[in-house]
Amino acid sequence: MKQTSITVIIGLAALAIFSASAADDSVAKADMAKLQGSWSMVSGSADGQEVPKDMLADSKRVCKGDETTVTVGGRLIMKAKFSLDESKKPKTIDYDVTDGPTKGKKHLGIYELHGDDVKFCFGAPGAERPADFTSKPGEHRTSSAWKRDKN
Repeated sequence: MKQTSITVIIGLAALAIFSASAADDSVAKADMAKLQGSWSMVSGSADGQEVPKDMLADSKRVCKGDETTVTVGGRLIMKAKFSLDESKKPKTIDYDVTDGPTKGKKHLGIYELHGDDVKFCFGAPGAERPADFTSKPGEHRTSSAWKRDKN
């Protein structure tokens, strides 16, 4: 009887852990799904310098699966594989850059997603992950806000 009780307790514990993991995974998949498609930049700054308004019109983010391509002013900024961790506060995003000026580097960032709006903040390659969405001179951070394109 005692062996059966222990087996049942271990089984329930394993089920609880698996269920929590599956729930976390489904939220990550939900955020990944919500980021899919084409986005236009609403605002942005790099190391405290605002992206000029005339460049915003040609600034796009296209997400397909776990890969994103970012262009600013029509110029490739990066193509990267990314992963999300929505369990952190704020939620985190990691880029492994596959093309662009920082090819081969990793960028650690945060994101906040609300419907058709998303904002990001990333540290420079090798820098610590930002804790907020600011980009001040000397911080070597990029901060941006995007709106989903209507098709």
